[in-house]
Amino acid sequence: MTMLAEQVDGVIGVDTHRDTLAAAAVSPIGAVVSSTDAPANARGYRRRSGDRQLNRALHTISLIRMRLDPTTKAYVARRVAEGKTSRDAQRCLKRTICRQLFKILEHSDRETGTNSENLVQAA
Repeated sequence: MTMLAEQVDGVIGVDTHRDTLAAAAVSPIGAVVSSTDAPANARGYRRRSGDRQLNRALHTISLIRMRLDPTTKAYVARRVAEGKTSRDAQRCLKRTICRQLFKILEHSDRETGTNSENLVQAA
């Protein structure tokens, strides 16, 4: 079995609470790389306004991939066979898409210019 550190470069998580929204980037070995929080009120949501647009884009991408992409269909079927609901399988797919996009964006920062061919493949 491979170690998590061999599979991913890091994990980004968001946790919602009654009064705050917290986000953190964690390394594969569990060290917190960066974290932030915002109040869970109108002012705080004005800071995370792009997130709704991003979530909508990820939702659309996941729906299209689930309908058209054979690899994605197999992924979702595997998740459902593991006992997840179709909604949970879609959440897993969104996380996978986010990881793919993060790696592409991370690598494009290291290079000069963006690699649009990889962005199309991830979407």
